[in-house]
Amino acid sequence: MSKKKKQILEAAKTLFNENGYHEVTIRMIALKMGMSSGNLNYHYQKREDIFEALYFEMVSEFDERVDVLTNVEVSIEQLRNDVGRSMKRMLDYTFFWTDLYNLLSISDKVREHFQKVYEKRIDGCFVLFQKMKQKNLMRDASFQLEYNFLAERMINYGNTWLYSSRLYPNNLNTHNLDYYVNTYLSILFPFLTAQGKREFQSLLPALFG
Repeated sequence: MSKKKKQILEAAKTLFNENGYHEVTIRMIALKMGMSSGNLNYHYQKREDIFEALYFEMVSEFDERVDVLTNVEVSIEQLRNDVGRSMKRMLDYTFFWTDLYNLLSISDKVREHFQKVYEKRIDGCFVLFQKMKQKNLMRDASFQLEYNFLAERMINYGNTWLYSSRLYPNNLNTHNLDYYVNTYLSILFPFLTAQGKREFQSLLPALFG
């Protein structure tokens, strides 16, 4: 990707995050770049092209993390660090996660890939669960679909926490992200073994007063 294309994407991402995707025009992006709309169209013909480029830029890191999961040494601390990195990454693309449903409807390419990502994340959850059970951090399922439901809950919270954070008055940034990271991790707590719970409590003692 050329340097100019990267600059256009960065300018567009800033405007999308500040105003929302649907409120930003090609002309606004061109003005921020100090170039004509025609010149910008040479690099990206439509606003949707910019959206697609930003989406695939965003998910490239998420894809890599799922791909290497089988080779990662699992611990509660490692999981917390990974969730924190993912949420910080999502903050960089706030416009997408706060308007997820509507934005998925404007690009077949993005919608189809997002569905594949969902399936990949489900598989990734089961790899995580298996590795945690092997280290005696997580108990066996109590019924057949229990961990399917758990994976769904984790993915759904991961997709919607940023949208939900906007429903309440707060100034979300990387400094108060811990609340959402800990909320995510707490979904796992009832499924941990005694050893897993001790590791969890040792890592986050403030939660247990």
